[in-house]
Amino acid sequence: MKKMISSAFVLLLLAGCSSTSERPVKKQRMLDNTNQQPITTQNTAFPRTPFDEFIRESASRYSVDETLIRAIIEVESNFRPEVVSKSNAIGLMQIKASTAGRDAYRYHGKSGEPTSGDLKDPRKNIDIGTTYIRILKEQHLAGINHPQTMYYATVVAYVNGAGALLRTFDNDKGRAIAMINNLSPEEFYQHVQAKHPASQAPRYLWKVKNAYNALAISY
Repeated sequence: MKKMISSAFVLLLLAGCSSTSERPVKKQRMLDNTNQQPITTQNTAFPRTPFDEFIRESASRYSVDETLIRAIIEVESNFRPEVVSKSNAIGLMQIKASTAGRDAYRYHGKSGEPTSGDLKDPRKNIDIGTTYIRILKEQHLAGINHPQTMYYATVVAYVNGAGALLRTFDNDKGRAIAMINNLSPEEFYQHVQAKHPASQAPRYLWKVKNAYNALAISY
């Protein structure tokens, strides 16, 4: 009798193991929200988007921090290329054709400004937006020494213009840059929060800073 019970017990154990091993193991997959195709994050520095190639191209072409481009796109449009603001800023990086768009064209030796269709094209939009970041750093904010301060200044200038930022220090550009260089990055950040006349600028800097830091963690 004991031998029969023991045999039955062993069979139950074997049956349990068999059912467990046959249960399918579900693999977690992320979906690209644009086309609902499975994507993998293995060996990638950032979460995948449909625009990764364009971002990398522009970051390399203009020597602009790829993480900064991504952070600005996240805050500006949440990676939606069709977005148009009330002020007619268009696309992923929310470019205004008559300002940043015209400046980017001039930088490349072209006349005129991009069309709405150009700015709704992800590759062109990212190229123009990144060109504008390069212009800010290379021309309007040139002379700022500390890389972290330059990063903060670029973000603020991107949303409200370099002139508005520099005038919070001095009407003379040279003196304004010198005053900025006398501040630590944290002091500059606090200055923007307290002194910038556009209420949008401090909030925008805070948002991009948070997005940038979250993306940096994904390295």
